[in-house]
Amino acid sequence: MRTALLTWDYPPAPSGLSTAAREIAESLAEAGADVTVFTLDRTGRARSGGVSLVGLALPPDGALARLRLWGSAGHLAAPLAFRRAVLDAHAEAPFAVVEATNWYAPAALLAGRPGLPLVTRSSTPASLSRDPAGTLRNRLDGWTADWLERRQVRGSAGLIANTAGHGAVIARTYGLTGRQPSAVIGLSLPPEILEAARDATYPAHAEPLRLLFVGRAEARKGFDALIGAIALLGAEQARGEVPPFRLDLVGVSPGDLPANLSEAAKRRLHARGRIDAAALAEAYAEAHAVVAPSRYESFGLVYQEAMAYGRPVIACAEDASARAFVGLPGAGPLAEVSTGAALADALRPLLKDPARRLAYRSRALAAAGRFDRASLGRETLSLYRQAIEASASHPAKGRSKAASSSSRPRPGSSAS
Repeated sequence: MRTALLTWDYPPAPSGLSTAAREIAESLAEAGADVTVFTLDRTGRARSGGVSLVGLALPPDGALARLRLWGSAGHLAAPLAFRRAVLDAHAEAPFAVVEATNWYAPAALLAGRPGLPLVTRSSTPASLSRDPAGTLRNRLDGWTADWLERRQVRGSAGLIANTAGHGAVIARTYGLTGRQPSAVIGLSLPPEILEAARDATYPAHAEPLRLLFVGRAEARKGFDALIGAIALLGAEQARGEVPPFRLDLVGVSPGDLPANLSEAAKRRLHARGRIDAAALAEAYAEAHAVVAPSRYESFGLVYQEAMAYGRPVIACAEDASARAFVGLPGAGPLAEVSTGAALADALRPLLKDPARRLAYRSRALAAAGRFDRASLGRETLSLYRQAIEASASHPAKGRSKAASSSSRPRPGSSAS
């Protein structure tokens, strides 16, 4: 089966979306598919891991790059670039199916196209990752992103969610009717991460205890709760009530830290920005525990990575993925809510008790490895076949009302 995968970036770019894209692409290739990845983070063509890569980075002096600067309308630049590249390649050698993320709708202008079924694998909707309070310009920009995402998802021939809970959120967010074939398919971890994790022993040094956060400085990731917890525990440590500790913030730059950060928190926070795969592997290996207090995750690759390394995960019960992947197997404590005080309450016993850390480590290792490339590739191809069959059987239904309407964004149709 010849397939196309649309992604915003691809390894070595250090992001969750790029990691997921590579796992999807290479798992499909290992399952026998002919995979072409179209990515916006580079130019040129290459071959890697049995996958063909086509770079679509917009030339800075080109019309689409200029369009991208124009507020709401700028969201059309990438879908236009993806549409043109995919259709040109499809004309030379037809694709059986195209897959894309819902995140900012890279395939919005391919949705519902006859003879080229689109499958959307849902990440977190853009509406759940931005501050709802903002300028009018930013709100209009958000409405456009929501509209394009809904257009793509509702015009897709098939849908994939990472968890059942995530699938329910996607259905509510985009107002889905359940007419498309759908599947719940967990993501695998890259082989090099699994290999590095197998070789990583638990840190023998007791002080300072090393905590690790991997993510962005945003509310969905619980970053505000994290800062609040560190401020509380930092003050307690200064009084000798908890052991010395430090928190490495990967994906967070110094400029992302609050201006009113307390001195107790400042001394214990190390904002490292975006780092490469080797540095991330070292950060996991050096950590005694991983703090991931997200309020919502579509899957939670950080949970899976931390457990592969046998690191206790401090997460938040507000997130269904945390309850399923961390709480259920007992891989770490869950804060009841994503607040500084609740997160500090979850962290405090783990900081004080080495035996507790080792017990969580043991359960984390036992829970690791639930998802692999074999199941990811096999289950994805199965959903592809269902989507292709549904699209061929009901070509008129392959184009939803949202997909067949005007391409002009309607601010009042926000999915948030």
